[in-house]
Amino acid sequence: MLGTQSADAMANRADTGGPNDNAPGSLDGLRCLVLDDELWIALDIEHILKSAGAAEVTCVANLADAAAALQNDVPFAVAVIDIDLGGSDSMTLLSALQERGVPFIFLTGMGHDDPRARLYPDAPVVDKPYRVDVLLVALRRALRKR
Repeated sequence: MLGTQSADAMANRADTGGPNDNAPGSLDGLRCLVLDDELWIALDIEHILKSAGAAEVTCVANLADAAAALQNDVPFAVAVIDIDLGGSDSMTLLSALQERGVPFIFLTGMGHDDPRARLYPDAPVVDKPYRVDVLLVALRRALRKR
């Protein structure tokens, strides 16, 4: 989904401005988890990640399915987490991701004002509507922390 954002909005925590942030292939061969209760958003992100080289993208819409996906023997390299799941809060999943060493980024319609995102200051935050380039920069930033 290509939304409109001002230059100031793009210069958020997701944008590190490093020289390799737009380099293709940083997701090559990786396994990714997408947790979003809006199917069309999850499928759009799946397409973006696969286009950027991800080998496998698992899309789930709720916490139970996300927890089940984490039980797989093959670990995820990175996760894209929608903070607000239509009344449920995805924050309970974050400790399981951290225990497994899976870096994550947040998606939120509340932007950087979302107090839940502030609990994890190292996790990049991507505002909805998101831009593809900002989403990929955030993922690359999260992956550098692995």
